[in-house]
Amino acid sequence: MNPATIDVGAPLTPHDIIAIARSGAQVTVGDDAMERVKRASDLVESLADDPAPHYGISTGFGALASTRVPRDHRVALQHSLIRSHAASTGPRVETEVIRAMMTLRLKTMASGHTGVRPEVVTAYADLLNSGLVPIVGEYGSLGCSGDLAPLAHCALVLTGEGTVLTPDGGEVDAATGLAQAGLTPIALREKEGLALINGTDGMLGQLIMALADLDVLVPTADLATAMTVQALCGIDRVFAPDLQSLRPHPGQGVSAANILALLEGSDLIQAGREGAVKRVQDAYSLRCAPQVHGAVRDTMAHALQVATVELASAVDNPVITDDMRVESNGNFHGAPVAYVLDFLAIAAADLASMSERRTDRMLDPARNRDLHPFLAEDPGVDSGHMIAQYTQAGIVSEMKRLAVPASVDSIPTSAMQEDHVSMGWSAARKLRRGIDGLGAVIGIEILTAAKAIQMRGVEPSKPVADVIARMRQTIPGPGPDRFLSPEIDEAHRLVASGELLEVVRQKVEMG
Repeated sequence: MNPATIDVGAPLTPHDIIAIARSGAQVTVGDDAMERVKRASDLVESLADDPAPHYGISTGFGALASTRVPRDHRVALQHSLIRSHAASTGPRVETEVIRAMMTLRLKTMASGHTGVRPEVVTAYADLLNSGLVPIVGEYGSLGCSGDLAPLAHCALVLTGEGTVLTPDGGEVDAATGLAQAGLTPIALREKEGLALINGTDGMLGQLIMALADLDVLVPTADLATAMTVQALCGIDRVFAPDLQSLRPHPGQGVSAANILALLEGSDLIQAGREGAVKRVQDAYSLRCAPQVHGAVRDTMAHALQVATVELASAVDNPVITDDMRVESNGNFHGAPVAYVLDFLAIAAADLASMSERRTDRMLDPARNRDLHPFLAEDPGVDSGHMIAQYTQAGIVSEMKRLAVPASVDSIPTSAMQEDHVSMGWSAARKLRRGIDGLGAVIGIEILTAAKAIQMRGVEPSKPVADVIARMRQTIPGPGPDRFLSPEIDEAHRLVASGELLEVVRQKVEMG
């Protein structure tokens, strides 16, 4: 895997962040970027003895911004800042989140707008590339002056304190971990403590990974819909391009085209057309799938636009401007990222809600067009997928709670200096849980639809037949009741990993 390079004119992409965070790709900093870093660092050095106060260089922080600190105390000040802010608690944050967050902080330090020395940039890149992972608790960031606590834990490790996970999964103190990796702790000077912690990197990293996950889950939800429509011998005309063009939302058109392509050639659709009782229209959970799935896609497009702007940003306070001024600013506030994280949680919950309704329809003998009740092999003796739908319902209800926006909340801190916060980190954490739930819900729908299709004994479309064949490699077909939980977990894995989507894409071009 080629390393990602941070340099002038070569911004990191979402793909770079995913590769570094999830696949362990290395990162390098280019020479032009390092020249900018040196230029800003020299400015900070020149201001260290300036009698005029400069926030973060010769003063305290937050509510203590007007307190001048003597130069011989400033190294201690920077280390005190990092130690005091490394105050997270709760369950350990996932390795991929920490790696994404560190990559984005490195990106900003390499921009030449933070004032850190080149050796700090090099040391941070070396820490990231070493495979050591700072241990960070889930609670501690309010998402206003950046993700302070999570980033402080990473900075603390850079100085030889705190705890880390080693590449083999062991937990050691930072000094030991650095020594084992051949790295040397670094001492901080003016401005560097702030530069290491003052950014929205944790929430942005989680946004980028959420979008990558949704890029798999949303087209897989189109697949699930196409499978359920066939399981219920439904109506395909509603997905026709001329009908969709009457309301030309971009995402809607993509979803409808996906579903229609996955229905083509299905004997089950033809059976519905030839049935004794012909329906005029299907229920909303089938007929309106492109409208809901498409709205999710359009929400993702907006979120990607925000993420793209953030990737091109240098978030710190104060910053070194292009014309070498040191200026305080409010760019560290997480609102832009927090809003779209919350928006995606709402969209994911609604997508899951519609999936659960389709599953329920396949199980109800009053609505499933002559399938067995609950798809039971022997109704009365067997329960079929009755409780699988309960599991879906429980997840969907949890996702609805997780969809309550975090960004409308705020709680004042730092003696009212930081009197409005974004709660973007909290929005990111609950979105991660919601996306995991979404994968499970879609997995249960596909598991149920596959069983329903096979119980009909009529051929589905070729792509759906291929999906069912792939599932049957690890999940048995219809039969008497058996231990269902492992099958649900395997369906979830096949969905979240993109394996089922890849099967489809071998036959159908999916948007």
